[in-house]
Amino acid sequence: MPPPLPLPRQLQKLGQPRINRAPSPFIALVTPWLLVMLGSLCPLMPLIASAPIVPPFGFLLLIGWQQLRPGLFPVWAGLPLGLFDDLYSGQPFGSAVLLWSVTMIALDVIEARFPWRGFWLNWLAAAGFIAAYLILSLLLSNLGGGHARLLILGPQLIVSVLTYPLAARLVGLFDRFRLVPLKAV
Repeated sequence: MPPPLPLPRQLQKLGQPRINRAPSPFIALVTPWLLVMLGSLCPLMPLIASAPIVPPFGFLLLIGWQQLRPGLFPVWAGLPLGLFDDLYSGQPFGSAVLLWSVTMIALDVIEARFPWRGFWLNWLAAAGFIAAYLILSLLLSNLGGGHARLLILGPQLIVSVLTYPLAARLVGLFDRFRLVPLKAV
């Protein structure tokens, strides 16, 4: 019997390893950290508003990465990423460190309890984390000398919860990018 003909490139399975091709370990490791850090730089956008409206993109991307790839970030990743976010967010120093670390621990608990989740449950969990993060950030900034009311967070909360699916989609796109097989040396 003659040997089988090779499949055309279009019909090869996407996850099938190819000769001399492998994802770059450096790109696979650095991409999630850089994306969250770039999301934390969003308060530097030239946007003038009388009330907070811009979602905390760094926090949204952190939740997105943790829900898409639960073991990618270690539990202690909330500390350095929150520290970076504190430098640019304008919140009292240490608030994002505390809140991001608690979020990472809570996301690990949810992953252990509900390993098979769908889109709606992820979005519901993310909405709860976003609401808790924004409210606790407001309370911590009021402890630091601010005088903002809780009602001022309404538009930012709505925009943040509705923006989360886009952030999760962006995380999925960058997850595909970080696992692109490159030429192995």
